[in-house]
Amino acid sequence: MKKIALFPFTGEVMCFVHVLLNALDMHEKGYGVKIVVEGAACSVLPAIADRHHFMHKLYAQAKDAGLFVGACHACSVKQNVDKAIEAEGIPLIGDMHGHPSMSQYMDAGYEVVTF
Repeated sequence: MKKIALFPFTGEVMCFVHVLLNALDMHEKGYGVKIVVEGAACSVLPAIADRHHFMHKLYAQAKDAGLFVGACHACSVKQNVDKAIEAEGIPLIGDMHGHPSMSQYMDAGYEVVTF
């Protein structure tokens, strides 16, 4: 099985939609796919968690499929979205000075793709 770890970094909603579309597509095709939210992308999570947001359906599909590993602890706190992310049931992670380490996914055989 091909394993992919998607790391969105930008805070642009239209970029995040591509992360979700690709993650869902890969998941449906049997890939082992994980989403690790980093940087400014952490601020997108609370916005798309709103049921009225145009991307909520894609977000909910990815969340229900268990594709989110977590969001960067340090970046979530810095952007003051940590409580909103935790309320969504998405863990705050950061084994590398508060940030998620890409190397742990690479060591586990994942190809890392950044957005």
